Amino acid sequence: MSNTPHPSKEGTTAPSVLLPVLGAAGWKTVDTGALFAGRTVVVFSLPGAYTPTCSTSHVPRYQELLPTFKANGVDEVVCVSVNDTFVMTAWQRDQAAPDLTFLPDGNGSFTEAMGMLVDKSAIGFGKRSWRYSMLVRNGVVEKMFIEPDEPGDPFLVSDADTMLRYLNPDAKPPLDILLLTKPFCGHCTRAKAALAARGLAYDELPSTPRALRAVSATPTTPQVWINGQHIGGADALIAYLEATTAG
Repeated sequence: MSNTPHPSKEGTTAPSVLLPVLGAAGWKTVDTGALFAGRTVVVFSLPGAYTPTCSTSHVPRYQELLPTFKANGVDEVVCVSVNDTFVMTAWQRDQAAPDLTFLPDGNGSFTEAMGMLVDKSAIGFGKRSWRYSMLVRNGVVEKMFIEPDEPGDPFLVSDADTMLRYLNPDAKPPLDILLLTKPFCGHCTRAKAALAARGLAYDELPSTPRALRAVSATPTTPQVWINGQHIGGADALIAYLEATTAG
């Protein structure tokens, strides 16, 4: 076993490994061979549950892009980590990622078969997975994005956006929408209803007059940003949505 990522497995059959998983109905065995057979599956593997990059970047973006992946022919998106089933279940709940499949590789058997098991004993982790992602079609590894051999925990190529660009360079990811709101705001309710009517996901941050003035020079709510652009209040949002969906 090496601390250097092993060569890509592109063009080879994805490992068929039996993994014990505890679900709501009790223990079951997941056969990774059956998981991949006749299907298109995106897998991303990471060093550990609850670790910073995994929790703040890796998992959330795959959850956000899941509808786009499915619209581009992906049947399932799987997160693999060398953690036990209890940890993975709790982490999935904390991550609010119910639509991803969290696959606990507690013994590292799948990761070792992939050639991605590395020794992180120096930081008290023991044997863990190197960070990578892959696209598996009908059981064969079509593409892998393996993080470079650099100190720390590099996160440069195994992200969800890189995988989506490989699948379809013309695919449009969902809009990044942020609402600053306050309680009992009727205009906030209007803005959220307009977004919901179009199936658009958004993040909402309760705010204060000072924060609102600081970022938008106005104390009124809601204040809406889309892909980094300040749209304005509810009326401006509705006008923006009507203009962008017209025709």
